[in-house]
Amino acid sequence: MKQINSPSLRENSIKKISMSKILFRLNGVPEDEIEDVRELLTEHDIDFYETPPGNWGISMPAIWLKEEEQFDKAKALLDTYQSERSMRVKNEMNRLKQAGEHKTFIDMFKQNPVNFILHLMVSLLVIYLSVRLVSDLAQ
Repeated sequence: MKQINSPSLRENSIKKISMSKILFRLNGVPEDEIEDVRELLTEHDIDFYETPPGNWGISMPAIWLKEEEQFDKAKALLDTYQSERSMRVKNEMNRLKQAGEHKTFIDMFKQNPVNFILHLMVSLLVIYLSVRLVSDLAQ
């Protein structure tokens, strides 16, 4: 390996090294929003890559910037997009509520009762075991 002895050469080579920086975590993000963010970054010539959740879901799915220098620009674009999306989703929800078309708790139960009951049973089991553990430790 060749060593760089000149301080100016060493400084220039260090300045050219750029670390990737995380922009947007993808945990729980709807696919349409992820696609919108991809398009936004591509339209503004921001270099990025994605990391998937992995086979067991233990990796961190995210959008990373290849160039840290682009972070401020990308963050500003993302903040603007998210505030616009938030307003759009709130307006859509209000429209659905006024039209009586929004999903209610009962609608979700009717849509998949077995899944609902299964989740309810697991939740009650966790609560029971937690209370039982605390009461056993108190004695």
